Amino acid sequence: MNYFEMLIAAIFVNNIILAQYLGCCPFVGCSKDRGVAIGMGAAVTFVASMATAFTWLMQKYVLNPFGLGYLQTLVFILVIASLVQFVEMFLKKMVPPLYKSLGIFLPLITTNCAVLGLAILAQRNEFGLGVSVFYAFSAALGFTLALFLMAGIRERLVISRVPKSMQGTSIGLVMAGLMSLTFFAFQGMIG
Repeated sequence: MNYFEMLIAAIFVNNIILAQYLGCCPFVGCSKDRGVAIGMGAAVTFVASMATAFTWLMQKYVLNPFGLGYLQTLVFILVIASLVQFVEMFLKKMVPPLYKSLGIFLPLITTNCAVLGLAILAQRNEFGLGVSVFYAFSAALGFTLALFLMAGIRERLVISRVPKSMQGTSIGLVMAGLMSLTFFAFQGMIG
């Protein structure tokens, strides 16, 4: 699979949220405003790309040579937590409005199963370092796209006439299901 096919597959065909159902917490929580969605998507893209690089190096040069593969999940979470702390400090210092708008969801990137899932999937698929980082970056772009689209839909739903029983999270989950079905239409694109 070449890089273009991997990019299309990671964004549309195997979207980390809409096809693999990883990272649903920020998808539901940060998809009410497009600005917040882009900020969260950028943070996840950075963390996922860097975490995949560092975890690939840890797996290749520490865990595998010393027979410590059983510590993979623990080590990967520690790497991700360190990177999230860096992003949190950076945003707090450089972009305070985005830091405030992300709120509790920024520290939750540490336990975002999309970031951990991307690092583990890169190991499982036995990608090289460059391909692993490209895959994580592409999948994180798909994450950002899904967040942005959902934020746009939810912003429109606020001004739409929605039955009272469906307002809020209920209609959001229905829209997420419909988006997921839409993304399944891309399944035949990459063979």
